[in-house]
Amino acid sequence: MQTKKAFFKEAIKNFKTAGTITPSSRFLIKKMLHSIDFNTAKVIVEYGPGNGIITHQILNKMQSDCVLICFEINTHFYKHLKEINDGRLIVLKSSAENILIELKKLNINFADYFISSLPLTMLPKLVSQNILVKSKHALRTNGQFIQYQYSLRFYRKFKQIFNKNNVSLNFELANIPPAFIYKCIKK
Repeated sequence: MQTKKAFFKEAIKNFKTAGTITPSSRFLIKKMLHSIDFNTAKVIVEYGPGNGIITHQILNKMQSDCVLICFEINTHFYKHLKEINDGRLIVLKSSAENILIELKKLNINFADYFISSLPLTMLPKLVSQNILVKSKHALRTNGQFIQYQYSLRFYRKFKQIFNKNNVSLNFELANIPPAFIYKCIKK
């Protein structure tokens, strides 16, 4: 696994797409993955896996018949993720906006869970809107889209797309910086 120093250097060079300068804390990761039923999950999608700190935790918990599809546009992080030797992992150097196209190429109809570290507030509005709408479309009924952000700026947007009754909010103080965790359920 990449060191925090290597992550920091790459994140500084590409802050607009990385959205942070430190990897997620183990406390944030635990809250992000808490509601995933790893016994029944067949398809998990991770957006913006960076150095793979969350990726490794997902792989450690997944069953043998589950697949993890990671979308990473940063070349350095993409190459690093490709070095992970696990047949259940598919790493794509593609934008999350291409979720429907990429799932179709893989002959996958729906994802059970989305885990997103994308810096939605730093992306153009139309791009972030497309990612959320297309992700909801690609999510199976009762599937979950789990996203962390450093602000509440997207709370209203998640409620619009997933319906206000299907969005819950959590907070993790033990992360640099502290983070809000959105859990959206497709009904």
